[in-house]
Amino acid sequence: MADIPLSPPSAGGAARRLLPAPALCGFLLLLALVFSVSYAAGSAAGPVAPGMHGTGSTGSSGGSGGSDGGGGGMDDMPGMGHGSGE
Repeated sequence: MADIPLSPPSAGGAARRLLPAPALCGFLLLLALVFSVSYAAGSAAGPVAPGMHGTGSTGSSGGSGGSDGGGGGMDDMPGMGHGSGE
C-alpha cells in the first residue's frame, strides 16, 4: 500500500521549517534579557576601583600599584633584562 497524502502540501510548511524552534527563540530572548540586566546593574554600581586607569592613559599616574606610566611594569623587576645577558 502506498502512502498517499490526504491533503496537498501547503506553503506554510516550508516557512515553518525555516524558522528556529520556539525554545531557541525563548532562550535567546532570555539571554538578551540577562545581559541587559547585568549591564544596567554594572552601570548603576559604577567602577570597581575608581583609582585604576586603563592601559591607554599617557603620562605618569602618581598613584599606587607600582605603575611606571609607560605601560611595561616588568622593566623594574630584577633579572628582567630582555636578553641583555645579565
